[in-house]
Amino acid sequence: MPTLAKNIAYRALDLLLPPLCLMCDEPVGGNATLCPACWKQIQFIAKPFCDCCGMPFDIPVEDGTLCGACLAETPNFAAARAAMLYDEGSRKLVLGFKHGDRTYAAKALAVWMHRAGGAFWDKADALVPVPLHRWRLFRRRYNQSALLAQNIAALAGKNYLPDALIRTRDTPSQGHMRRKERQDNVRGAFAVPEARRKNIVGKTVVLIDDVMTTGATVEECARMLLKAGAARVHVLVLARVRSVV
Repeated sequence: MPTLAKNIAYRALDLLLPPLCLMCDEPVGGNATLCPACWKQIQFIAKPFCDCCGMPFDIPVEDGTLCGACLAETPNFAAARAAMLYDEGSRKLVLGFKHGDRTYAAKALAVWMHRAGGAFWDKADALVPVPLHRWRLFRRRYNQSALLAQNIAALAGKNYLPDALIRTRDTPSQGHMRRKERQDNVRGAFAVPEARRKNIVGKTVVLIDDVMTTGATVEECARMLLKAGAARVHVLVLARVRSVV
């Protein structure tokens, strides 16, 4: 369909189906955006933050400063970044996308994540989503991390590798687990299939997930990617919890 015809069709659809806020469903001026009230609730992450894990600092610090957790134990990933904090303000947006079939939000969320991961793109070779176990994917019908990764890869002009990682067992939900319990829960739960190793060896990989809480899941995924021969693993998530014991 020619571009002019497409634009006319889209405008006609907007008249019939006015665009709604991604979080509260109030009418908004454009597609895939938030209304002013919801926008004010989102805490986008900006400097200062830990140079390694991206945890926001409450006080001004010099560039390159690490948080106490990263100083105590170096993560498997080289660096992690998040678009926003996961808190009361963003929870409805994130959970609606993750569990509420609001897959149409992926394109807008990917734009925010692409911006947050700006320092990664010069050296990145490929994007890999954190996988769901096949039974969980069957129940949910989509992998929200894969939707994000696909859209971000298109924005960044990088390879998208949807099956570079697989989940070898269906781990229990980690919602109420503490840090050590989460680490134990995901240990050995991921693998790089032998047939996919050639796409990983020597590459700088950006691992994509929706929410980072303690970092246990992305740490384990990064460990398996490095074990398979990746040169470096960065992590990019939609939202992160400020801290979990």
